Amino acid sequence: MTTVMPHPTSAPSRVALRAAWLFDGTTPTLRPRPMVLLDGERIVAVAEGVDPPEGVEIIDLEEATLLPGLVDTHVHLVFDASADLVETLDARDDEGARDAIVSAARTAALGGVTTVRDLGDRRYLTLPVRGAPGLPTIVCAGPPITTPGGHCHFLGGETERGTDAVRRAVHTHASRGVDVIKVMASGGLLTPGTRESESQFSADELRAIVDEAHDLGLPVTAHAHGTPAIVDALAAGVDGLEHATFWADEGIESPDDVIAEIGARRLPIGATAGFAPAPDAPLDEETSARVPAIVANVFRLQDAGATIVPGTDAGVHPSKPHDVVRYAVEQLVLLGMPAEVALRAATSEGAEVCGLGDRKGRIAEGYDADLLAVDGDPLADPSALHAIRAVFLRGDRMR
Repeated sequence: MTTVMPHPTSAPSRVALRAAWLFDGTTPTLRPRPMVLLDGERIVAVAEGVDPPEGVEIIDLEEATLLPGLVDTHVHLVFDASADLVETLDARDDEGARDAIVSAARTAALGGVTTVRDLGDRRYLTLPVRGAPGLPTIVCAGPPITTPGGHCHFLGGETERGTDAVRRAVHTHASRGVDVIKVMASGGLLTPGTRESESQFSADELRAIVDEAHDLGLPVTAHAHGTPAIVDALAAGVDGLEHATFWADEGIESPDDVIAEIGARRLPIGATAGFAPAPDAPLDEETSARVPAIVANVFRLQDAGATIVPGTDAGVHPSKPHDVVRYAVEQLVLLGMPAEVALRAATSEGAEVCGLGDRKGRIAEGYDADLLAVDGDPLADPSALHAIRAVFLRGDRMR
């Protein structure tokens, strides 16, 4: 039987949080002496320098900084971030795989990640976990739509080629209740026989996927490394791009016109940022050699107007544990992104990309009570995100 982690002790209905500072998810500076009033799962008031109302439980976080729970726009909860993750998953039956999903989600929550977008599970196993107590809010894509033998085909999302076939694949995903359609527009590193530089679907097939999804009220995000796949995905009208590395057979491309078009559309880009220390499992040499050019393109895309959010690919490598988005914020700042921009990307902007911007990613009245408290000032030193004092998940204290 699948093990679901026990529900943390439910908080009283009305709880007042006090701290030294607050980052609200949008304002570029910290607000002093916040008082955040929770009523069950919601934030009902945010004020500065005032006493809590009488009759509520008070949690004094002392010198901590409060900020919204973090958002990771690209995770794979079914992968366990091990060195042999594909083989490990293959050895698990569906019950074992679902247990691994729950464990990964619990790791994310305890690490301050209160919302995740799962962009590739096995055979829709993540869908029944949505809404489970003690776990982050999960936006689900189910198994990514891919070609026969294509990237991550082993997850169960293979479809035959042709516009009719891909429309049927989208319809099947919708009927299973997914929140977003993920399509593998290019090959990828995890799947032998596919290449990042090579497209997997034609432009017409991608357009059919997008049209069908939009008709069904679902957004589409495309895994796209190579420039041809990126161009075709743009032409198809996708709602977001994952990776967008401009991977070529020899190095990384930097096409000015494509970058300008992405920026003009303000398209969300899930930048594969964030690497936790994993000295025993370094990146392969080919990828490592391309990282500087990939990073340069991320900043060019941002300067052009694209929305850059950390879509970490959590789960796909030992350096990608399921709470790795904290490292993404820190590393983006080290690479030159202003700290307030990186924090917005991992909170309010990430929530927007997940389709939850009206209730996630901000500390504001009416928003979900997903909060992270850390020791230190994450605007001055983003490594403070690792000094976790408390995590609140829909009003319940996790740690």
